[in-house]
Amino acid sequence: MSSHASIIRPVYVNRVIPFIGKNLIKVFTGQRRVGKSYLMFQLIDEIKLQDPEAHIIYINKEDLTFKDIVNAETLNDYVLKNKSETHKNYIFIDEIQEIENFESALRSLLLDQNNDLYCTGSNAQLLSGDIAGKLSGRFIEINIYSLTYMEFLEFQGLQDSHDSLLKYLKYGGLPYLKHLPLEDEIVFEYLKNIYSTIVFRDIINRYSLRNTAFLEQLVYFLASNTGSIFSAKKISDFLKSQKVNMAPNQVQLYTQHLTNAFLIHQVKRYDIEGKRLFEIGEKYYFENLGIRNALWGYRLQDIGKIMENVVHNHLLAEGYTVQIGILAAYEIDFVAEKNGEKIYIQVALSLLEEKTIERGFGNLQKINDNYPKMVITMDAFSGNTVDGILSVDLRSFLTNKWR
Repeated sequence: MSSHASIIRPVYVNRVIPFIGKNLIKVFTGQRRVGKSYLMFQLIDEIKLQDPEAHIIYINKEDLTFKDIVNAETLNDYVLKNKSETHKNYIFIDEIQEIENFESALRSLLLDQNNDLYCTGSNAQLLSGDIAGKLSGRFIEINIYSLTYMEFLEFQGLQDSHDSLLKYLKYGGLPYLKHLPLEDEIVFEYLKNIYSTIVFRDIINRYSLRNTAFLEQLVYFLASNTGSIFSAKKISDFLKSQKVNMAPNQVQLYTQHLTNAFLIHQVKRYDIEGKRLFEIGEKYYFENLGIRNALWGYRLQDIGKIMENVVHNHLLAEGYTVQIGILAAYEIDFVAEKNGEKIYIQVALSLLEEKTIERGFGNLQKINDNYPKMVITMDAFSGNTVDGILSVDLRSFLTNKWR
């Protein structure tokens, strides 16, 4: 269990370190296989360095050893039976959403100042509404994402190059890929299996869904239309043309399930002038591009959508809140905000054509505030500006060289 000679992801470890030993529950959420368990192991190593006497309790709900821990009572009993009376207890629970009513146990365990709690979950609803109420102010949530391009290079032992970028766009950033040869057949087989696990365990079983064929159709639809503006009605109409009858509210519900399992991210549209969010019409991006490509295929004509998806994911991993900007009849691909600062971003495959220059720079020129604005392209040159709007190539953006 301990000393996993895995590559450390300092961005997450460093965010947790200030909270080690504090009477707060540390919750790591994210899609299955993005590396939440590894983060736990790295924290265990860190804790042992800080406190050699630390008493570690580790529960993994994917491991049959712990099959009897099914609800708050059995979880509480297990910890009480295994805890130390003399040393601080560091309690780690993997995939806590598999334990019924777990929040009652966490609340109870938190009463003992000698307990330090950590858990992971693969469901965004984990801390929604009721639970957040029950644990009010007693937890911090850290979202864990697939590897960024920089992390991918480190995990794969690759140099930053056009070829490495293409590998990343194609295979995505699941950490386990470092153990596999980067070949389509092998990688896509692995990714399809992860996708099936997510769909069956985190969606179909969890919500007792009957219409599994529709769920699959919906995922394919989102993969083929990555980054398009959607409404449930639009999807419902499209499916009718495919002889699949599904009411818009069902479409909405199923899309919500996919979002809760972190398979896709929903991005709302934001009115830049009116400073408000639109109620309907949003975009969806895949948490992991490799999974998208394994399902839908990696097609040359999709490279624009894939670029947009990768820019969106990079912004999330960098800690930005991301929205689609709307300015009258014009669209800004991303309005990203962090600590009160904004960046406006357009994504364009290439600026070698007049009309993409117009869409790229033209729309941004219409925003009259002084936050940074940039057009991200696949072109190899960077750094030219038009009216102070930066032109940045995708690799420079993903390696944060544009700053």
